[in-house]
Amino acid sequence: MTGAPPTAPAPAAGPLLSVQDLRVAFRIGTEQGVVQRVEAVGRDGRGVSFDIAENETVALVGESGSGKSVTAMSIPNLLPDNAERSGRILWQGRDLLQAPPQALRALRGREVACVFQDPMSSLNPVFTIGRQLAEPLRLHLGLGRREAIARAEALLAEVGLPEPKRRLAAYPHELSGGQQQRVMIAMALACEPKLLIADEPTTALDVTIQRQILELLAALRRRHRMSVLFISHDLGVVGEIADRVVVMRHGRVRESGPVAQIFGAPQDRYTQALLACRPSLQQRPPARLAVIDEAIAGAAPAAAAARAKDPAAPVVLEVRGLCKSFTLRQGLFARREFRAVRDVSFQLRRGHTLGVVGESGSGKTTMGLTLLRLHEPTSGAVIFDGRDLLTLPDAERQAMRRRIQIVFQNPYASLNPRFTVGQTLLEPMTIHGIGSGRPEREQRARTLLAKVGLDDAAFGRYPHEFSGGQRQRIAIARCLTLQPEVLVLDEAVSALDVSVQAQVLNLLKDLQDEFGLAYVFISHDLGVVRFISDEVLVMKDGEVVERADAERLLAAPTQDYTRRLLAAIPRGYVPA
Repeated sequence: MTGAPPTAPAPAAGPLLSVQDLRVAFRIGTEQGVVQRVEAVGRDGRGVSFDIAENETVALVGESGSGKSVTAMSIPNLLPDNAERSGRILWQGRDLLQAPPQALRALRGREVACVFQDPMSSLNPVFTIGRQLAEPLRLHLGLGRREAIARAEALLAEVGLPEPKRRLAAYPHELSGGQQQRVMIAMALACEPKLLIADEPTTALDVTIQRQILELLAALRRRHRMSVLFISHDLGVVGEIADRVVVMRHGRVRESGPVAQIFGAPQDRYTQALLACRPSLQQRPPARLAVIDEAIAGAAPAAAAARAKDPAAPVVLEVRGLCKSFTLRQGLFARREFRAVRDVSFQLRRGHTLGVVGESGSGKTTMGLTLLRLHEPTSGAVIFDGRDLLTLPDAERQAMRRRIQIVFQNPYASLNPRFTVGQTLLEPMTIHGIGSGRPEREQRARTLLAKVGLDDAAFGRYPHEFSGGQRQRIAIARCLTLQPEVLVLDEAVSALDVSVQAQVLNLLKDLQDEFGLAYVFISHDLGVVRFISDEVLVMKDGEVVERADAERLLAAPTQDYTRRLLAAIPRGYVPA
């Protein structure tokens, strides 16, 4: 037999990125001549290891504090100066831990790019979008000014931003959150990197914008054949976008594998617990959500089932024809009226929850703030205890405001950083004359801390010493000091990871059962709304487009807009 010998198969190419036994610690000071360190990634003698192949999406998932972001930011070394890294991070075979600073500067943006959770904090507020997009093009690719601007316009068009040429002259504050995130993605793609690190890029966005960003990332990945390291605590999002999943907790990898394996047959109890904590639209909501420790232990959710709601409970809040308009300037002299809330009406019964859903800009938050007269209404009535809150004089409004409280979305911004938790809880009681003196108020504050799951030691500590979920608990306790009858919860759990979110939602149900509280629950997360709400209002462009019992509305919506909201929700991994 003649002819050329058979060709040996080519050796398999190595991964684009290989993280091997990575450990990260932070120096926090010196005590008696010994440097003190806190381990963030890698514990008990084991570091974090995983690979990312070319044209592959790998997701890092876990609770806040699990080490996801620290692991990801170790790759381009975007960690603070007190960070100490060990192990190996091999980028196309080259160890980045041994790379000199100038090599890392050349790598960032050119080969490895990042998109972060809050685009407004990542974009420079004093520079135009065009200038910020042109900067990496001129720095890394050496383009001239005109070439860079032309390329910037093309990038904005590629990420689906309308009127890209006009947007070049805009400033970040002139764009919506979804548009800002598209600009960040365009900036990351400017130099056509091989790896995109996306750190919670959709967490703060409503479901429809989130769907658009996920579809954009998937399309860009296919078009540019780039790899993606996707960091998220939202398992529904991860199940849709990832090829492989790495589950982290306390700085260690608990489980990793293909997305079908992780979602279809998770082996680690922690992974199973994460999946169990997430409110679902596919299954009937349970009386209580599972929390991490209970699920890991295999225990059923603690406490008895929630009490049945009384359909004939007294109405505590009635809203009639509520409207709110803002006057916007156009040029030097022109003015335009913007109607943010249009003719909203509803009733809220004692012990019941009204869910309010819609996209960003639908008027949900403005409606909630107008109820409390944190925005002055244009017209309408808000009847509470037989009185119209919108026409009360200031002296009477102060007394009524004690009975209707609000919990804001951002627990980091809603607490005074200079007050201890004790001061935060005592101040409203002192202002409103609740309690006979400081000892009684202090005892009430400590009792409320226990009710929201915080120990007595929290009383003397400051907000920065607590996690996001703990701060939200403190914000809820502060509201309860005034013995309110109605709570307006404005995206109160949207910034929390699934396990902490489950704890706070269970707490809200417990408090409602104990005190008969009525909630106006504003959210873009329909899974959460289904779990906690009795009735749902759907808002669009300031108007109520649909209103119904929560189960009926989410199972069989009558409006196209509601159906689009439901279709946009990430469903997690669905087998082909």
